[in-house]
Amino acid sequence: MNRSINTIRVLAAEAVEKANSGHPGLPLGAATMAFVLWDKVMKHSPKSPTWFDRDRFVLSAGHGSALIYSLLHLYDYGLSMEDLKSFRQLNSKTPGHPEYGHTIGVETTTGPLGQGFANAVGMAMAERYIAAAFNKPNFDLIDHYTYTIVGDGCLMEGISYEAASLAGKLQLNKLIALYDSNKITIEGSTDLAFTENVKERFKAMHWEVLEVEDGNDEKTIEEMLRLAKLSKQPSLIIVKTVIGYGAPGKAGSHDVHGSPLGKETIDAMKKNFGWPEDDFFVPDDVKQHYVSSRNRLNIYVDEWEELFKSYSEIYPEDASKMKDWISGKLNLLDLDQLKTTEKTTATRSASGDAINAISKLNENFIGGSADLAPSNKTNINGGGSFGFETPLGKNIHFGVREHAMGAILNGLTLHGGLKVFGGTFLVFSDYMKPTIRLAALMNINTTFVFTHDSIGVGEDGPTHQPIEHLTMLRSIPNMTVYRPADYFETLVCWQSALLNQGPAAIIATRQNLKIINSSTEALKGGYIVKPESNQLDGILIATGSEVNLALEAAEALKAENIDIRVVSMPSLEIFEKQSKAYQDEILPKAKTIAIEAGSPYMWYKYTPYVVGMTSFGASAPAEELFESFNFTKEHIVNLFKSI
Repeated sequence: MNRSINTIRVLAAEAVEKANSGHPGLPLGAATMAFVLWDKVMKHSPKSPTWFDRDRFVLSAGHGSALIYSLLHLYDYGLSMEDLKSFRQLNSKTPGHPEYGHTIGVETTTGPLGQGFANAVGMAMAERYIAAAFNKPNFDLIDHYTYTIVGDGCLMEGISYEAASLAGKLQLNKLIALYDSNKITIEGSTDLAFTENVKERFKAMHWEVLEVEDGNDEKTIEEMLRLAKLSKQPSLIIVKTVIGYGAPGKAGSHDVHGSPLGKETIDAMKKNFGWPEDDFFVPDDVKQHYVSSRNRLNIYVDEWEELFKSYSEIYPEDASKMKDWISGKLNLLDLDQLKTTEKTTATRSASGDAINAISKLNENFIGGSADLAPSNKTNINGGGSFGFETPLGKNIHFGVREHAMGAILNGLTLHGGLKVFGGTFLVFSDYMKPTIRLAALMNINTTFVFTHDSIGVGEDGPTHQPIEHLTMLRSIPNMTVYRPADYFETLVCWQSALLNQGPAAIIATRQNLKIINSSTEALKGGYIVKPESNQLDGILIATGSEVNLALEAAEALKAENIDIRVVSMPSLEIFEKQSKAYQDEILPKAKTIAIEAGSPYMWYKYTPYVVGMTSFGASAPAEELFESFNFTKEHIVNLFKSI
């Protein structure tokens, strides 16, 4: 067993050394707990890495990526020895931090500390919901755990405590966190900044807390893991380790956290372990051990497939539905039918109608809000609340925890089987920026609902009035942002979010909006809502609440014999995916003004003339604010005539 563990250590340290970059300290210190988990406790199948009932493993402390790469190689998940030797190199399968969709066996992209921990909470929630939906007497088809290795840095981040608090409340007993407690960070001892009693804090959040005094005590680690699996609460296992274990002169020091050990230290470490001098060496007996382990682990999926076969014979409809959930199949809105239900309303209310319509069509469509559901209209009517005793509740109450909400949503999505959304005010997307960015980096289908989208928030004032946020969201690669202009356009934007790969943000108003000439052409991101009558004299482009303003300005210009086209552009990203011919058809060369109650910067690619916000807002009724900041038809008419 020691040789199998030391193989993990040596391979990880050598990968970092060859790259001359990386973090050897965590893999050396945490190798024993990782080995015990993967070899003795965790249910997984190397031959079927995406098998749905596998236990999930999240390396929240993603800087220790050499640890998971060594494991994935030894358990034959498709990483070769050459892949380990290419650690942190361009186009390798072993990037500096684990990346979902890039390396087989990596469940989520981690590295920004605490994100993986919160993702794990979402995965455990997904397991509970899907198990409640499909398990029958004698058929526990969905019965798996979520494990995560977290470090001191993860538990310093506020997101971890937001997520842990909710996990304790929900009694996520199939969530087990292994805390690599080595008391070292980049700057030195954790005594510099982190001296709280982690054990008591987690107990206060309704977690089971277990301890292992020696991080190399395989027997006790296994005992604690098996004990945690019996708990009725989520579990934190505090494992006291030595960072850089086995590296002479560096073990236990911050020097080993984020720098290669150096050849001299690696040679001395190998001598300590009784290891051959050969680089990237795996002893024959260790190879045989991992072959035996893989053969044993692969039986899990074989047994499950037999169970599912029997289940399918007795419960064919449930089996078919479960396949649909796992495959990601979704039932879409009937937009032609919904076109008849147009009404003047806030687009937050229209979004709420869309959410409820989608929910009726899809049992696996769930979501919630950071304590704002009545305001941002994210409640699924009659859906019940997700909880320990109500695992099929479709409304998740995240509490005032935007940062954790985003990462938990990502975890729910990554688990598979569910389509998820979460909502807050647009201005609070600031709290969620890291989680939104990671959703985009992973290109996963999490939908974020952001309401109260402009100075139209009104009296709450500039603290709650987003200015730069649309530009921020649109600047993120793979992110699709929708700002619909009326009731039906909101439904179309939701449909587009369901159809397109990657994360989406639905941006919605607090204030009521009149109906425009919206249509399913909105699926193209930008389209004409008011064509010119004869000769094209100019174009007004707008989004959201400003489309109505553009239409009013166009009518005023028409009275002066100026023929204007109005283009609604609910999604710049979708519009720019259309053919060049379509883009030129919608936006031919002409005098053009863009209008949006937010930062103007994204619009300069279309025109130098933008009516936008270049300052913060103010506290006043919305109508007064729009007039004060020049969002009036008079200002637009005068600007157009002055060009």
